[in-house]
Amino acid sequence: MVSAATVAPAAPQSLSLPPPQFARLQPHAYLLAHLSPPVASNQPSARANGRAPSQFRVTSANSGSLTHTNGSGMVRLGDTTAVCGVRAELLHTEDIPSWSVSQSSNANKRRRLADSIKLSGQSGDHEETEAEVEEDRAHIEDLNLLVPNLSLSTGCAPGFLPGAPPAALTQALSHKILSLLHSTRLVRAEDLRVWYQPPNLGPEELERHNDEEHMDVDADEAESKPAEIKAFWVLYIDIMIISLAGNPFDAAWMSVLTALRDTKLPKAWWDVDNETILCSDSIAESRKLSLRGLPIPSSFGVFEADAAAGWRAVVIPDGEKLKAEEKKGTVQKWILADPDGYEEGLSQERACIIVDKEQNGKTVIVSMEKHGGWTVDTEDLRQLVDISARRWDEMKQIMDQC
Repeated sequence: MVSAATVAPAAPQSLSLPPPQFARLQPHAYLLAHLSPPVASNQPSARANGRAPSQFRVTSANSGSLTHTNGSGMVRLGDTTAVCGVRAELLHTEDIPSWSVSQSSNANKRRRLADSIKLSGQSGDHEETEAEVEEDRAHIEDLNLLVPNLSLSTGCAPGFLPGAPPAALTQALSHKILSLLHSTRLVRAEDLRVWYQPPNLGPEELERHNDEEHMDVDADEAESKPAEIKAFWVLYIDIMIISLAGNPFDAAWMSVLTALRDTKLPKAWWDVDNETILCSDSIAESRKLSLRGLPIPSSFGVFEADAAAGWRAVVIPDGEKLKAEEKKGTVQKWILADPDGYEEGLSQERACIIVDKEQNGKTVIVSMEKHGGWTVDTEDLRQLVDISARRWDEMKQIMDQC
C-alpha cells in the first residue's frame, strides 16, 4: 500500500487557450489583443495575420491561362483567388429590333473621327464630345455588349455547398461589376463595332456599272454612301471565385481588368457575296482592346474596440452618443486594408475606394462608397485615398508584368 506522502502532486491545469481556440471562442477579443498590445510589451499594432493595418495581402496576377477564350486572367489576393475568361460573340445589327439606319449613319461620324485620331497618333489627347460619349454609352449599355457573370465555385468557402442556389453575394458582385464597367466606360464601343464601307464608284466605274446593269445612277448619289455597322462584338465576362478568404470584390474586379487587357478580337469584315460576317484565323491580324485607364479598387474594413458599437449605431439615442464620443476621440478604431474573411466578420463598417491615375501622375477618384456606420470621417477618407493611390502603383506594376 502506497502512503499519501509518497504520491506526487498533480500539475496545475493551464488556464490559457491555444490561439486557434481563442480566435474561435472570442474572435473580437482575439483581434483586439493583437491590434492594441500592452504598452509594456513594446510591440507594434498588428493584425492577427501579422499584417499592419494599412498593409494589403500578397497579390499576384497571370494572364492567358485559359486557352479557349479571347482573353483570360487570374488574380490571387492572399488566399482569395478569382479567374476570369472573356469570350466574344458577334451580334448582327439585323438581329437588333431597335436598330435603324439613322443610328448607323450617326455612328459613321464617330468612326471617321476615330480614324483621323489614329492616323494623327494623338488618341490619348483627344477629348470626346458629349455626342460621342452618349453614342458610346448607348451602344455599350442599351445593346448589352458587356455581360459579366460571377459564380462561387463549390468548396471555395465552408458556406458554399454543392447544389445550393446562387448566393446573394454572387448577384451583388455581378451587379457591382456591371455597374462599374458602365460608369468607368472602360471598354470603347469603337473596339466592338464591325464596319462595312460600300464601294464608292468613280465616273468610269459608274458608267461601266450602268451599262452592265442597264441602270441610270447619279454619280453624286453613288459617292455618298456612308459606312455601315454590320455587327457588334458582345463580350461575355465570366468570373469564378475558386477560393474565398475575404475581400472577393477586389480579386474579382482585378481579374476582369487582367482578362480585358489580355483580350484580342479577331479581324472581322462583312462579306458581300455571302451576306455574313467573316473572321480571320490569323492571330497576327487580331487586335487588343484599347481600354480607358486602369481603375484599381481598395477595400477597407473598420474594426472598433467596443464590440457593441455597431449594434448601438442603429439606435438613434445611442448612435448620437457614439458620434459624440467619436468626436472626443474616445472611440478606438482601426481601419484595416484588404480585410480577410476573419476580419470581415468583425467589421460593421466598410469602405471601398477605386482610383485611377492620369498620364501626369494625378490621382483620380473613380468611385468612393462607405456603408455600415459613421466612424470614418473626412480625414480618414483622405488617408484612404493616399493608400489607394499607392496600391494603384503596386497593381500597375504587377499587371504590366503579366
